[in-house]
Amino acid sequence: MASFIEEKISKVIHWNDHLFSFRSTRSNSFKFENGHFVMLGLQVDGKPIMRAYSIASANYDDYLEFLSIKVPQGPLTSRLQHLQVGDAILMSRKPVGTLVIDDINPGKNLYLLATGTGLAPFLSIVKDPDVYQRFESVRLVHCVRKIEDLAYFDYLSKELSNNEFLGEGATKKFEYMPTVTREEFRLRGRITDLITNKTLDLNAKEDRVMLCGSQSMLKDVSHLLDSKGFSVSAGQGSPGDYVFERAFAE
Repeated sequence: MASFIEEKISKVIHWNDHLFSFRSTRSNSFKFENGHFVMLGLQVDGKPIMRAYSIASANYDDYLEFLSIKVPQGPLTSRLQHLQVGDAILMSRKPVGTLVIDDINPGKNLYLLATGTGLAPFLSIVKDPDVYQRFESVRLVHCVRKIEDLAYFDYLSKELSNNEFLGEGATKKFEYMPTVTREEFRLRGRITDLITNKTLDLNAKEDRVMLCGSQSMLKDVSHLLDSKGFSVSAGQGSPGDYVFERAFAE
């Protein structure tokens, strides 16, 4: 098990019957960039069962946080959803990922477009002071099926503005735009709908975009961005007008 770190669960939140989040301790030696992910899991019958999870906490937090769906028959999530405070989890020692701010070209406005648990990496990015130094506005769009799926709604609506690392000037640049597809809500529609009807009026000259969600969402939104003249980051270390996590989808 030398390739993994063992951490202890410190907090668990069940948002509904199919969505939960959890915090763990964080080893002093563990460093990461906001937007990175790790392989995370449990030891079952003497063998590690691991899955890629984006880190939802910021790189300056003294804990690690993750957001997960519950899959009743899933080899890992069927077990993770029963985590209790004090339980042990395994985590890879080296965080990685292509969803990082350094791979975005300079611009005026930053759009963070997420579906479902694709919200996770953006929870770390919206807490990054450097993001607000680089952009005049930061808009987080989180698309879910039902209102109950809007995990972190209160945090993003109210509590982020109290973050001591950001300051009032930074949080005034932040806008949270939750959208729902299957219930009445103040903003309805898929992210592709919002781009098509110009609720999100994206301009390749000024706007930059980060994407995280299902494979179909990544494909469809990337196609729309390409048609608007946005250039995609070719990979780590190659900046573009938009980036997405290439390693996995929600």
